[in-house]
Amino acid sequence: MSDAPPVRTALYDEHVALSANLVDFHGFELPIWYSSIKEEHLATRATAGIFDVSHMGSFRFSGASVKEWLESLATQRVTSVQAPRCAYTHFLDENGHLIDDMIFAVVSDSEILGVPNASMIGVMWEWFTTHLPDDGSIVLENLSDETSIMALQGPDAKILLSNVLGESNHVGRFKWQRIAENSLGIEGWIQGTGYTGEAGYEIFVPNHQAPLLWRHLVKAGSVPIGLGARDTLRLEKGFLLSGVDFCWPPLSEVDDATFLTRDSWETNVPFGLDLEHEFVGKHRVTSHDEGDARWWGIRYVEKGPLPRPGKQVTTLDGSPLGTLSSGAPAPSLDNVGIGIGYLQSVHEGDEVLIVASPRKSVKAVVVRPPFV
Repeated sequence: MSDAPPVRTALYDEHVALSANLVDFHGFELPIWYSSIKEEHLATRATAGIFDVSHMGSFRFSGASVKEWLESLATQRVTSVQAPRCAYTHFLDENGHLIDDMIFAVVSDSEILGVPNASMIGVMWEWFTTHLPDDGSIVLENLSDETSIMALQGPDAKILLSNVLGESNHVGRFKWQRIAENSLGIEGWIQGTGYTGEAGYEIFVPNHQAPLLWRHLVKAGSVPIGLGARDTLRLEKGFLLSGVDFCWPPLSEVDDATFLTRDSWETNVPFGLDLEHEFVGKHRVTSHDEGDARWWGIRYVEKGPLPRPGKQVTTLDGSPLGTLSSGAPAPSLDNVGIGIGYLQSVHEGDEVLIVASPRKSVKAVVVRPPFV
């Protein structure tokens, strides 16, 4: 644990001006909320929210064989992803344990941009560096410190972005483009990606331009959103959270690291895994039996104490099935309890119990996310 003060992003003064409730999040000082988690969550679903996600990393991979090289490390078949598309992938270690997940953008056959998770920038930098070819044919660059990232998410995202940066800067879902000429002089790149399940963008700009773009997007009608709603939004869509829904064993802070030590088969994510190529750790992914624990969602069918991480899941007669890794009320569903975790020998539609407190178990149904 570092004693250093948290890093302030280029948008820190903007958050203070908006009276944000700031917290230390993985070494970054970021808003947990501005008004309330529920209000910001619903605003993103109904209109459009803007998030400071500058704590996320930014890597550039380049070289004539960069797609083949990255494919050898990734669960995604990178060579099948053509420019200017983005894609999702996992990276496993030699034992098949999930280190981190990442969105990457294929800029060209010789350039790829990747976004490692906030707490994993150093880990993934070391991992990629260790696997670089000895001949120097692949170059790895860390753009994180010089790059600010804003996520504009929600059904009104397109019109708000067009009003601020012009229609030429709209990019389709899971596509990439350089930011075209605009009246603000904003540079960088933009991706049709995000962590809410809504239509929208992630916008990568030099740090010195971030406050200007943020202010114009807020003035245009974007609602500032904090980390609290970011978490409930991703949970409703069933998106994994690094360090919460999976954790690489060397980084685990608990004595029993096995619960969050997972691979791509166990996470049960319906995208990002292609078994038609060789990659580091593939042997574990292909070694499972159907009865092994996999990642599932649960939704309450009765009232009771809300589901939280670490709560046990059992059959109706009390036999253990697994543990929740994430859980919360779902604002889009009138605050019904939802959760995700690793459950053994269950099927969609099964009724289970969540041991929500020492005195109360709550009936729930197994579902395959997304919840909304």
